[in-house]
Amino acid sequence: MQEYSEEQFINVGSSHERSIKDLASLVRRIAGFKGDIAWDDTKPDGTPRKLMDSSRLSALGWSPTVDLETGIGLAYEDFLSKFAAKFLP
Repeated sequence: MQEYSEEQFINVGSSHERSIKDLASLVRRIAGFKGDIAWDDTKPDGTPRKLMDSSRLSALGWSPTVDLETGIGLAYEDFLSKFAAKFLP
């Protein structure tokens, strides 16, 4: 980003699509949550696709070095190291 000076936003991402259900299951597994995830089927599904275009960032030569699962795991470990005593039994 040291070379970027435009006013437009740049999406940072891998350009790989994942459903909300898959993402919730991934977070559940990483956190070791044993309960069920409840889905309210009476509510709208929302936007059918959630893929962000990160081609502008890619054109600048950037690509992600941490995959989503690793990133969520690192973020969860950081949370635990700072707040586990306050929020978890």
